[in-house]
Amino acid sequence: MGALAHTRLARRAHFPRRWLQGTDASSLAEFAISLPLLIVLVVGIFDFGGAFNQKQELNNAVREGARFGASQPTNDLCTTTCAVVPPSVDAIRVLVDSYLQAARLNDCGLSSASPNSPNPPWTYQASTGCPGTLTLTIVRGYLPAGGCNLTTATAPVVNIPCTQVTISYPYAWHFNSVIQLLAPGSNYALTTLTTASTAANMD
Repeated sequence: MGALAHTRLARRAHFPRRWLQGTDASSLAEFAISLPLLIVLVVGIFDFGGAFNQKQELNNAVREGARFGASQPTNDLCTTTCAVVPPSVDAIRVLVDSYLQAARLNDCGLSSASPNSPNPPWTYQASTGCPGTLTLTIVRGYLPAGGCNLTTATAPVVNIPCTQVTISYPYAWHFNSVIQLLAPGSNYALTTLTTASTAANMD
């Protein structure tokens, strides 16, 4: 009888241990299933947040470039055929590039880029150290429909030439490397962040 009681006590002592082992295994399985989703969620938050912040910096860069260009004289501009790039146009490129560097964005080599043509619109392209091509387009005689036009009650529409600065910046998603944990074979292509700003010429 004493041996039987000892056996029952031994079984009761091992029962909580086996129960805990089963609970630990279930928790481990749940964690293994939810971990990839958690990683994708965290990386996605940081990645989309980084893209949003970068878009804001690009907005500020083209806004500063357009304001600066609008304050420059227009006597160095040409209409169709230009021998060289107008100094005021290249100064806008330098300003935008300086802003990108101050914001700690890769300028892709814009600091040494030359325009595709000396004729308007002036387009600079750079891809050094970037996953794609950065494109900066500058127009100093821009006449948007209603954008920089003034209408008064007693006078017709007054067309005011504007300076427009547009930038297209390549952005590589870090999210692409972890989304395959949930959907193998999926791929997020390179994204281009594009923004533009227009300001009326003062001269």
